[in-house]
Amino acid sequence: MISKFILIIIALLGAPLFIIIAASAMIGFSAEDIDLAVMPIEIYRLADTPILIAIPLFTFAGYLLGESNASTRLVNITNALIGWLPGGLAIMALITCAIFTAFTGASGVTIVALGALLYPALKEAGYSERFNLGLITSSGSLGVLFAPSLPLILYGVVVQQLGTEQTVSIDDLFIAGLLPGFLMIIMLSIYSMMQKRTPVAEKPKQKYNRVDVLKSLNAAKWEIPLPFIVLGGIYSGYFAVSEAAAITALYVFIVEVLILKEISFTNLSKVIRESMVMVGGILIILGVSLALTNYMIDTEVPMRLFEVIKSHVDSKWTFLILLNIFLLVLGMMLDIFSALVIIMPIIFPIAISYGINPIHLGIIFLANMQLGYFTPPVGMNLFIASYRFNKPVMELYRATIPYFLILLLAVLIITYMPGLSLFLLD
Repeated sequence: MISKFILIIIALLGAPLFIIIAASAMIGFSAEDIDLAVMPIEIYRLADTPILIAIPLFTFAGYLLGESNASTRLVNITNALIGWLPGGLAIMALITCAIFTAFTGASGVTIVALGALLYPALKEAGYSERFNLGLITSSGSLGVLFAPSLPLILYGVVVQQLGTEQTVSIDDLFIAGLLPGFLMIIMLSIYSMMQKRTPVAEKPKQKYNRVDVLKSLNAAKWEIPLPFIVLGGIYSGYFAVSEAAAITALYVFIVEVLILKEISFTNLSKVIRESMVMVGGILIILGVSLALTNYMIDTEVPMRLFEVIKSHVDSKWTFLILLNIFLLVLGMMLDIFSALVIIMPIIFPIAISYGINPIHLGIIFLANMQLGYFTPPVGMNLFIASYRFNKPVMELYRATIPYFLILLLAVLIITYMPGLSLFLLD
């Protein structure tokens, strides 16, 4: 009892999350007279996972792209290709943010890297300030369901470590996220096309210009092959996810550092340090969380929780409603990585008991958590955008409300139409 009280005190004092989780696991194992050697054993079991190498490699590649001028070239390409459409500039911003987030991870890099380009461009085009702020802030996490998104990989790693009969292939997760991800972009694009621009600020309608398209394609000739090589290789089965991660990291390093020379070797050490600090934080939380999960499985916490839920909820669809509500609240308090490693091991066996496909469950989980990035009170993108655009957080709260409602509708469609996630796997 005293140890639990001390644990609450240090949590309130702001102790790092991994310490809280590790201490919780150690207290639990001690109470059950289980040797604490299980902790390092669990961390070693994680380190022995082949797919784990993909996390630092994709993260490093994403940080390199974020530090280079790849974001500018990506904006120029999409603007030249679809900027002439009604609402084309806003749609371009959505697509650009989704692609960039997929490669850099849902870490706020998208808002920082693309905000300086997209915000003034949208403002010049006559879109309202509230619309611009809401679009960029909410789009910072829009690529979570697209490969090679780090949360998708992490979900696969967590599930594989649970040792259940239900197997989840990360390749399948990459495929399953395509249609739900496109649904979100399409719904936001329709909303963007309905927006009216200020007549005073409105510039002459942009026309399709073949010369501009060719110029933008030539400027990005080194980055364009990257998604085709990586995703094409994964989806075709030509190489595994870990091999794709290695190819991505090597390719991006050669292009941005050696060929384009946009990142100096002096700056490279900073990029490596920052990316690996993020990876280290994720992995240490993942390791101690799996040890805590081991304790909860040994004491049958998920099964007892399932029995309680089952006594009140009979329907799979009712359970999904409660799951969505729970995940939306969770997203307001935890970032997507912490939620994955702490909560997913508890939710997974319960959801499987209700007959929910594990791949569909992963898409539901990530789609809900994506909303958490710009949901008050602690949505990370809200504070990053507030700092980036020098705007009050309350103003960003109001700006993101329409986007939240649209994406919430998309989440409900994804939840109750499992075929959307599983169709391409059949």
